[in-house]
Amino acid sequence: MFDFIRKQFIDVIQWENPDEHTLMWRFPVADQEIQNGASLTVREAQAALFVDEGRAADVFAPGRHTLTTQTLPVLTNLKNWDKFFQSPFKSDVYFFNTRQQLGRRWGTAQPVTVRDAEFGVVQLRAFGMFAYRISDPAAFFKEVTGVAASYTGEQLEAQLKNIAMTQLAAVFGTSGISFLDMAANQVLLSQTLHERLRPEFAKLGVALESFTVESVTLPEAVQKALDSRMSMGIVGDLGKYTQFQTAQAIPLAAQNEGGIAGIGAGLGVGAGIGQAMAGAMAGMMQPAAAPQSAAPAEPAADPQAKLAKLKALLDDGLISQQDYDHAKNEVLKQLIN
Repeated sequence: MFDFIRKQFIDVIQWENPDEHTLMWRFPVADQEIQNGASLTVREAQAALFVDEGRAADVFAPGRHTLTTQTLPVLTNLKNWDKFFQSPFKSDVYFFNTRQQLGRRWGTAQPVTVRDAEFGVVQLRAFGMFAYRISDPAAFFKEVTGVAASYTGEQLEAQLKNIAMTQLAAVFGTSGISFLDMAANQVLLSQTLHERLRPEFAKLGVALESFTVESVTLPEAVQKALDSRMSMGIVGDLGKYTQFQTAQAIPLAAQNEGGIAGIGAGLGVGAGIGQAMAGAMAGMMQPAAAPQSAAPAEPAADPQAKLAKLKALLDDGLISQQDYDHAKNEVLKQLIN
């Protein structure tokens, strides 16, 4: 009979197999009473909170604790027990997972509209990671979980991300950093957001350990315009680019079946491409002129002039010695034939 009565009282309280995704778990007391002098074991990365009729009372750090009226000062005061109280007591015991929750991802569900110095009003998306832990079990119980049987990280993170997005919009709107400079200022953005979010998380009993911005992106249409702008920046000066293309075309033209004619064509294209483009644009802007008779065909170039031109190209480094020898042989063949 004595053993039966003794089993009605809980004398060992602990969270033996915590789920890594569970942040808060209520010890199953039900109608049983906790024995005065019972053992409370709180493991590392845990905290225990005694709750009396929905009110947070005593918090216990990691270690082994013997529960008496001396070790439960707040709960004892709530119950108006005197120091000689020996009977069992009823109270809810909540365990909290205080381990750091690492690698939590965040991202903007909807684009954030900001004013950009380069593009005007744009919509930005941002992504990154953050880490947190429960730092104040009593505040976390009061502000977040309440008297639920358990509470998971997934439930909490949905609320934390909403807070982060609100601060993100404020930081983007007041930073004054253009999108083109954001990649170089991601560390500064991360630090700014971390400082803004820490007090907001602390109100919930949560410590924000880290907050990083990994990327900031533009809408697809704006990104295409930016890609085109970057391409033009890579090309640079159009005239120099045309000269480079001409120099590249000369050796290839010399190896064609047309021989020196290929070189002439390459030279013609290289020398006249800029003028042709400018002439075409000017023609589009002016009224059409009266048709003129075709100009007479130019006489064939003098072989000596061709050789002199080839030598000049070789001296300027526009063609290789091999290309020069090949073209010179073609001219000499025409002289012999």
